[in-house]
Amino acid sequence: MDFSLLLVLAVALSGVVYLLDVLVLKPKRRQRFATAEANTKEGLDPATSEKLLKEPWPVDYARSFFPVLLVVLLVRSFVIEPFQIPSGSMRPTLEVGDFILVNKFAYGLRLPVVNTRFIEVDDPERGDVMVFRFPGEPSVNFIKRVVGMPGDRIRYEGKQLFINGEAVAKELIEEGPEGSPQQLLLAERLGDAEHFIYNNPRDPGPQMREVEVPEGHYFMMGDNRDHSNDSRYWGFVPEENIVGRAFGVWMHWDGGLPSFTSVRRIE
Repeated sequence: MDFSLLLVLAVALSGVVYLLDVLVLKPKRRQRFATAEANTKEGLDPATSEKLLKEPWPVDYARSFFPVLLVVLLVRSFVIEPFQIPSGSMRPTLEVGDFILVNKFAYGLRLPVVNTRFIEVDDPERGDVMVFRFPGEPSVNFIKRVVGMPGDRIRYEGKQLFINGEAVAKELIEEGPEGSPQQLLLAERLGDAEHFIYNNPRDPGPQMREVEVPEGHYFMMGDNRDHSNDSRYWGFVPEENIVGRAFGVWMHWDGGLPSFTSVRRIE
């Protein structure tokens, strides 16, 4: 279920009920109260007054929840949205159970649900960690690293990434790092961005012939290169599927007690 759609519907419903009360129901309650008071010489007792002026329960709930839901919708749609990392495809940069924050205005402001950009800010840059709607199932969010920009030629062969015919520089940092004894920890540089990736020398991994990234699309890859369901398998991410740029980890939770010791900036 699309949480953005549910949130928009909740805001719309509570807003309509609240507006209906302000324009129609509340004046009617006051009119009934004024009529009853005018027909009673000794005045209305407090219990009767309260009963005549009391808001129906749907109005009471709408008045209470509408401003809260509206603020949540605005912040989540245009400022920051939290996500939880469900898989290891971005290791070692992001671990399963990391809770991340996504900048929703870095790539322009977008309407909730339809995700149409109505204010342009910046475009994704090579090396950004980006959240996007999976092209095959728009209700599912993916997180990967931007590798290919529009017009780039991308090839992946023998665990080596090539962009426009040039091998992307990478340097071995450690063999069998703690927690991942089967992996090689390498530092990779994409443009001005340097980050760590995993390669498993015992796993042949995917091979991909050279492809050209279409205009308005991006080529995405996970940092866990041999264990990532990314553009090497299903193709390009269109601009309209972009959600935002991931910029920080604020909590880690793997089923036990939440941990805040891994708070960090995402590189």
